[in-house]
Amino acid sequence: MKNTLKQLLSLEKSPQIIDSFEQESTPHSLKNNRRDFLKKSTLGGMSLAGLMGMSIEDTVARSTSKVSRLSAPSDLKITDMRYTTVANGTGATNARNVVIRIDTNQGIYGLGEVRDGGDYRYALFLKSRLLGRNPINVEMLFKIIKPFGGHGRMGGGVSAVEMALWDLAGKAFNAPVWALLGGKYRDQIRLYTYIPNSGGMPLAQMDQTQFKADIKRRLVDQGYTWLKMHPGLEKIFDIPGAITGMNYVDSFKDRVNSQQNYLSYQNTKHAFSPIQVTQKGIEELIKYSETIRSIVGYDIPLSIDHLGHYELNNCIKVCQALERFNFASVEDLLPWTDTKQFKKITDAILIPTMTGEDIFLKEEFKNLVDNKIVDMVHPDMGTSGGILETKRIGDYAEEGNTAMMLHFAGTPVSFMANVHCAAATQNVLALEMPNQVSDNAWWPTLVKTVGKQPLYTKGFANVPIDAPGLGVELNDEVVRQHLHAEDKTYFEPTPQWNEIRSHDRLWS
Repeated sequence: MKNTLKQLLSLEKSPQIIDSFEQESTPHSLKNNRRDFLKKSTLGGMSLAGLMGMSIEDTVARSTSKVSRLSAPSDLKITDMRYTTVANGTGATNARNVVIRIDTNQGIYGLGEVRDGGDYRYALFLKSRLLGRNPINVEMLFKIIKPFGGHGRMGGGVSAVEMALWDLAGKAFNAPVWALLGGKYRDQIRLYTYIPNSGGMPLAQMDQTQFKADIKRRLVDQGYTWLKMHPGLEKIFDIPGAITGMNYVDSFKDRVNSQQNYLSYQNTKHAFSPIQVTQKGIEELIKYSETIRSIVGYDIPLSIDHLGHYELNNCIKVCQALERFNFASVEDLLPWTDTKQFKKITDAILIPTMTGEDIFLKEEFKNLVDNKIVDMVHPDMGTSGGILETKRIGDYAEEGNTAMMLHFAGTPVSFMANVHCAAATQNVLALEMPNQVSDNAWWPTLVKTVGKQPLYTKGFANVPIDAPGLGVELNDEVVRQHLHAEDKTYFEPTPQWNEIRSHDRLWS
């Protein structure tokens, strides 16, 4: 021991020793520990020279007191679950993003995220089912909590916990999540975003000069290679004679603030809507779509979404009229539950159809794939059940010759969960980046990447190759600047969720 210390002391000021350690084929975290050990020549606050007068026992105790160790995975236990709420957007759903943190007895933790617009209690309710358990048993823990998930935002809690468990497992084994899923197919993930907001208004109000400049920025400066637009009712509702029945739909013009009105336009299923698009309305949608497509060009895939709440015959009529613009996909023409009607649309139009952002678990996706109800599946990881369940959805779709797009609207935490899943799933075409992300300068600063790569580069997300888990940690200072007004707490203890208060078995 003393001879070793003497050798280290003699090399204390030599930069070569640091370089030699950096070249070793050791985990990134260990390299950093060794660099700190040798570069600073301090262990537990004492210099190497100071250790020379101590006994072997005291030397060992002092020298290991503050040295970071890798996790002992088999001994990991979940000790707590906490949350914070980030404001990210202005919409009815995407303005609230809940990030959860699962703590362990070994100091490492995992980050996950509840579906945008979801309630933190969807996740905290699960805490009592997880305390004391080993987080690396991801699949078993998922089976314990998945009965408490559901379609739409109700899947947010289970999905957030599943993401955090994978983040923990990756950190415990010092490996990126994609490696634990079986490896990666790609090093970058193609991203798609919306056309700039300057093109999202009715044609009569659009400044086309400004829109052209904004499109150039989207494609050239930001590097996106896939865009999406909304040729929906809001583009024509104020044009006389374009829509029939609009005046008989409650809260059509105030859809964002009518969420809790059960009979509002927002909450009325398409089959029950009296709205019809007239021939004049179709002609106006053609003019709008033609303007957007002519500025974007035909080299870029252009998808469409949010056409409006009207029944399947109007869906077919509108989509057939817009086929000439070679749209890459049309999303959620009907509620995903209306599978028979959805298939009729898919069979009647040439624009590829897709749905799935509100579906929880693989089972309902199997129906979509097996019966060719849509041309592409489109899960949102914040609802679908998390990372592994979304990969299983993609793998099943692949077997049925069906491609997968990934829906997303949240913070970099769930974004990176999507990136790892997309890297490990062959049939993924692209991952969504909504405008509140692609046009938000502070969004990427909510986290710090553990590895050397930025979150994304020129329209493509970077798959982490030198960082464990999800590959990001929260930038506490920035996150605190963007907490949601309704809840400014920041990962406070949650002992009120420790106790199990019900018998949850689904069978007798």
